[in-house]
Amino acid sequence: MINESQLLERLKSDASRDSAFKDLIRLYKERLYWHIRNIVKSHDDTDDVLQNTFIKIFRNINSFNGDSKLYSWIYRIATNESISFINKRAKLLQITNEEAQQLALNHLQSDVYFEGDEIQYKLQQAIAKLPQKQQLVFNMRYFENIKYKDMSEILDTSEGALKASYHLATKKIEDYLTHD
Repeated sequence: MINESQLLERLKSDASRDSAFKDLIRLYKERLYWHIRNIVKSHDDTDDVLQNTFIKIFRNINSFNGDSKLYSWIYRIATNESISFINKRAKLLQITNEEAQQLALNHLQSDVYFEGDEIQYKLQQAIAKLPQKQQLVFNMRYFENIKYKDMSEILDTSEGALKASYHLATKKIEDYLTHD
């Protein structure tokens, strides 16, 4: 396992930046892919957002001041890039963010990279009906098993509020799955 503080030191050094960045990509690429994929839904869109995320990390690593864990900072960037992507798509198509999410979900079943069955698709439909914050919290907790403490740093929200959001999200999803 790579030590975060050593990795950060190498990322901030001109001599080792490139090799350290390759290590960072190896360390986070798959986890960030699935984090972003849970938000934007499409494989192709996920690849674009992931690339933008790593570019932003590379360009801004020297401004990372260590107020949070490097992991949390990286996830915050990935989350913000994902939300920005959805917002831009909605604006471009002149639709609401919710409609943009629904559009992405509608294309999910035809996505050759979607490996879910009908139950998984129904779960994704239920998640898409949640408010954005509840979607984020549910995905991070349910699919990625991110601790509330880490989620609090990533989303800049109290642990109590995150627990409440997760509880509300699970109730709404349960209602959707049992009544629709």
